[in-house]
Amino acid sequence: MSLVTTPHINAEADAFGKTVLMPGDPLRSKFIAENFLENATLVNNIRGIQGYTGTYKGTKVSVMASGMGMPTIGIYSYELFKFFGVENIMRIGSTGALQEKVHIRDIVIGMGACTNSGYAAQYGLRGTFAPIASYPLMREAILQSEAAGAVYHVGNVLSSDVFYNDNDDDNAGWQKMGVLCVEMEAAALYMNAARCGKNALAILTVSDSMVTGEQTTAQERQSSFTQMMEIALNTAVNIEK
Repeated sequence: MSLVTTPHINAEADAFGKTVLMPGDPLRSKFIAENFLENATLVNNIRGIQGYTGTYKGTKVSVMASGMGMPTIGIYSYELFKFFGVENIMRIGSTGALQEKVHIRDIVIGMGACTNSGYAAQYGLRGTFAPIASYPLMREAILQSEAAGAVYHVGNVLSSDVFYNDNDDDNAGWQKMGVLCVEMEAAALYMNAARCGKNALAILTVSDSMVTGEQTTAQERQSSFTQMMEIALNTAVNIEK
């Protein structure tokens, strides 16, 4: 196979599996490769965004970091979809709970992704686009969450362009509308998948709560959210059967 070079990925055309797991943190990508994949090989390290490919239960699976925010996952997911033959991308990351019923370490499966971003403006639509997950991936992730005995929630997430918000009351409206949690990437991933005719899903672990103030440590977020990782990996295996 020939080498494919984009501005952000430099790898063989067949370097990636049909399914790619995308944590935000490159160290989480490395952790998954070292602890879950067999014969994992580093296939991309441009700008330190580590991408690995190996096998999980006999299925070729890749994991590559996305960085933080919609612009970065927008770039990496688009290049994977467009130039490397990737069919499914699952974001696996941390999220902050917006509802009292959603607790730290719970799993959230993003059925839809609300956003305060202008990412959809590029499509020139005369209205508001609703970014949603791909149903086959979501259905399988729910089955895998149940098999794992996970405490999970399915519904809307908020993909925000800001982490440090100057408006302290900004989350109140989203809470009122039943949005489960806030993160920073899913909406752009869902829009890229829709535009490219591919599949996307966000499987998230609650790292902190905007309601109770509970929170996990940075080290926990990097390496201990293994239930989410296993749900995503088993989804990857079963979706390709």
